[in-house]
Amino acid sequence: MKRYLRKKWLLVTLSAVLVLAMLVGVIAYKPKPEHIIYGMSFNTLYARELGLDWKETYDALLEDLGVRQLRLAAHWPMVEPIDDVYNFEELDYQIAKAQEVGAEVILAVGRRLPRWPECHVPQWAQKLTWEEQQEQILEYMTVVVNRYKEKENITYWQVENEPFLEVFAKEQCGEFDRSFFEKEVAYVRELDDTRPLLVTDSGNLGTWAGAYKSGDAFGTSVYVYFWNPELGQFKTILPPWFYMLKEGVMTLLYGKKETILIELSAEPWLLEPITDVDLETQYSRMDLQKFEEIISYAQKTRYDKQYLWGAEWWYWLKQQGDSSMWDRGRLLFQE
Repeated sequence: MKRYLRKKWLLVTLSAVLVLAMLVGVIAYKPKPEHIIYGMSFNTLYARELGLDWKETYDALLEDLGVRQLRLAAHWPMVEPIDDVYNFEELDYQIAKAQEVGAEVILAVGRRLPRWPECHVPQWAQKLTWEEQQEQILEYMTVVVNRYKEKENITYWQVENEPFLEVFAKEQCGEFDRSFFEKEVAYVRELDDTRPLLVTDSGNLGTWAGAYKSGDAFGTSVYVYFWNPELGQFKTILPPWFYMLKEGVMTLLYGKKETILIELSAEPWLLEPITDVDLETQYSRMDLQKFEEIISYAQKTRYDKQYLWGAEWWYWLKQQGDSSMWDRGRLLFQE
């Protein structure tokens, strides 16, 4: 009798596992794209941090690499370095140049935008209370959106960057103010109801739910290689199908939306400025072999739009005499 019950329990368990596996397979199913469209994030502040001429670097992205899908950031300190004094030299040039070559632009606005320290606040605004900062953020967003909403090559407004990722950069960003974020989303919709809004979340650490349901489209980051002082360098344990599974769950809960791999990291993970780190250390954390692994991994996530992250570093390496990353990037965009 006991032997019979054990067999029965084993069969039930195996059946349950099989049903669960089939269910996961159905939820995670995503057709393989016939063609992947590659894009690139470009960050003016990061180019300057590397000691590069930002205009020269940006032109090289468009003219040499052949990038035709861009994510640009309207960093608040760059756009409004002095209260009510606006600077659009960089963005005016970048958006006009993109339009000249037929490149499309995702333009990110808000306090929390790509690149460390995540939350970018001009010096004059740092002494304000959070309530006062909110007013100033909305004012700066108004000026940016109104300036560029007639530009046909802007395809999305990205509102903030990974706003729900509270565990990262908390010292710089403070507690996540969800009500203000929702106000920002509604406000940008009011300023320009002709374009979809993109909201992003971390692929490795984010739950996706808050970001996915907030926007018209959803973007996620994919990091394959990491480094921290305790563990050293390590590789993600998440399989590529995990992203498809998360997307499937979000679709079931909140409906079908366009999803984009908005940040595919192809640069070394460092805690210091790159220019303060020797080349040997940089190469130990990102090199051509890892770049190939990252491209292959990302292809298996089956996103049909994938925006790379790190071309400023590739160009900086090229200035040091190593063009291998840059040349591989060119091949990728030519494909």
